[in-house]
Amino acid sequence: MKVKNICCLGAGYVGGPTMSVIALKCPEIKVTVVDLNEVRIAAWNEEDLDKLPVYEPGLADVVREARGRNLFFSTEVDAAIDAADMIFIAVNTPTKTYGEGKGMAADLKFVELCARQIARIAKNDKIIVEKSTLPVRTAQTLQTILDSTGNGVHFEVLSNPEFLAEGTAIDDLFNADRVLIGGKQTEKGLAAIQSLVDVYAHWLSPKQILTTNVWSSELSKLTANAFLAQRISSINALSALCEVTEADVDEVANAIGTDSRIGPKFLKSSVGFGGSCFQKDILNLVYLCRHFNLPEVANYWEQVIILNDYQKRRFAKKIITSLFNTVSDKKITFLGWAFKKDTNDTRESAAISVAEHLIEDGAEIHVYDPKVSEAKVKQDMKYIWELNGESEARIQSKLKQIVVYTNPMEALDQAHAIAVLTEWDEFKTYDWATIYTNMYKPAFVFDGRNILDVPSLTKIGFEVKSIGKG
Repeated sequence: MKVKNICCLGAGYVGGPTMSVIALKCPEIKVTVVDLNEVRIAAWNEEDLDKLPVYEPGLADVVREARGRNLFFSTEVDAAIDAADMIFIAVNTPTKTYGEGKGMAADLKFVELCARQIARIAKNDKIIVEKSTLPVRTAQTLQTILDSTGNGVHFEVLSNPEFLAEGTAIDDLFNADRVLIGGKQTEKGLAAIQSLVDVYAHWLSPKQILTTNVWSSELSKLTANAFLAQRISSINALSALCEVTEADVDEVANAIGTDSRIGPKFLKSSVGFGGSCFQKDILNLVYLCRHFNLPEVANYWEQVIILNDYQKRRFAKKIITSLFNTVSDKKITFLGWAFKKDTNDTRESAAISVAEHLIEDGAEIHVYDPKVSEAKVKQDMKYIWELNGESEARIQSKLKQIVVYTNPMEALDQAHAIAVLTEWDEFKTYDWATIYTNMYKPAFVFDGRNILDVPSLTKIGFEVKSIGKG
């Protein structure tokens, strides 16, 4: 099938950027991104491209060129499904917060709703592409729903997991390490795979496009993120040892990273990993292993999450102990709230966990992040406390301990301590001498990303506590 019309269900961090690049590179294909969230779609259609709902370097330029030509954002879901030859499912698949598999299994209710809606609307054969991160064998679930409730049309289900890193997503799409496409190894399945290969072949070389069976594709996504997160937890485990032995974790990382068998990537110690994928995918992997009666394998991967949680607790505890074992009523300024630089995504951000611990100890958390709003910061904390079963009165009381700024110098003024939670480049360029003058003494800086010039700050007079530094 030669694809002329693509529909994507879901206008979030995956669907929006991915479809924008496909539209840019495939001008003869009409690409429609649909979502029931009217506010989100309105933001994608916003004339001021600085107000796009997803911040990614380079995304605004892509949207500017393709939107209105062959890229469209709409809430008219049924019409887009009906017109499409190929439908991408890129809806949210959060970890379940209820019932069987609570806290580990992926919640597939949005994916199932998509499948049922497609089956109800479709009047001609369509290729369905899993873009959301899904457990192994989900394709079979989708196929069963589509075949059982459809109008007698033929559906081919493909797995095409995303491997984007937020902050570099557009470059990752333009210059992918690999695009993975899994499908049934039948005549029709292979034809469907080729249809999607032909889309990506507009700008990627054959060696960048890998094809597999559908189960291998689904599992590859989970394990890729698990391996990356494992490296971060490994170096973070060593950072704790470095601090008590007076070794330097960056020197250790450099020493082992020069070994070609290990390599240097994902060996940067920090306050802990975050984002929408790592924790969710590992927990999903753990759940699958337990489901298939592989407890030893499950325990192995779960330890990656346990260590990450430990690192965030350890960072918060270091702040408390350094500030003379109490942060009650003290102003702790957070530089950064996003889980990493060059994105406005805050999902599973280390800042949320550290804030939770410090607020419980009575601290006042003052936040500056160049891309995260006050509403988002407070929404993140409210969600955590609701999950913990806190009463509404207690949540409102705790929210008063959070102040969010649009000006960094105001956030830093009269602080008892500064905690760097996101590695935004601008933090390195601040007038740290003036910041020191306006802080309570001793002036503590806790560098959770190891991005600051420690000798310079120490010379000014700061007490600097870095991850993995003795």
